[in-house]
Amino acid sequence: MQGRYSPLLTHEASAVRGKDPRHPAGAARVLGSYRPLSAECWVQAHGGTGVCPTGQGVSLYIPRSAINATVQEDILLSVDYICHGVPTIEWEYTPNWGVQKIVEWKPGTPANVSQSHRDRVCTFDNGSIQLFSVGVRDSGYYVITVTEHPGSSQSGTILLHVSEIRYEDLHFVAVFFALLAAVAVVLISLMWVCNQCAYKFQRKRRYKLRESTTEEIEMKDVEC
Repeated sequence: MQGRYSPLLTHEASAVRGKDPRHPAGAARVLGSYRPLSAECWVQAHGGTGVCPTGQGVSLYIPRSAINATVQEDILLSVDYICHGVPTIEWEYTPNWGVQKIVEWKPGTPANVSQSHRDRVCTFDNGSIQLFSVGVRDSGYYVITVTEHPGSSQSGTILLHVSEIRYEDLHFVAVFFALLAAVAVVLISLMWVCNQCAYKFQRKRRYKLRESTTEEIEMKDVEC
């Protein structure tokens, strides 16, 4: 999957698939318009944080070297580069157990995506890639290598940490409200039982008063 060219994608962008079939990363915003710059001007325009070799080499800029995410997010690994030719761009994933190739392509040509990331990655001509629905297994170092010709290349690394959504707090709140509801039910039941007892006691008392009054009247009649 390949997106249209953008000179620099904001690292906060998170694509929502299906919005624009022509541009899978529809939520990624493009900053400004593309103008060919010299390596020195390009680095200065990016705050002086780019890697700028002398001569006609490759310059690579990574705006964010560490990204934190949660599962099921779409993550943009944003980079930018400048070179005088058409480079080969390669991304590799380095988890704890080894190195795994993700994708390799040249701008304007179809990308060669590895089987492990098929339908999970979108490439851009500026070297950025977007990972869809990341999981904890996607945590690790992502290495980009931009090669213009043998002997002229630049590499950079982005650390991605993906964490699970924690429901402990929500579970505690749910248990707390369930406990409150149970206590409320018990209190309402006790109030109903007390009300019934009070009502029966009053009825019994009225009945006894009525009987005593009847007996007094009968005794008075007998005396008379």
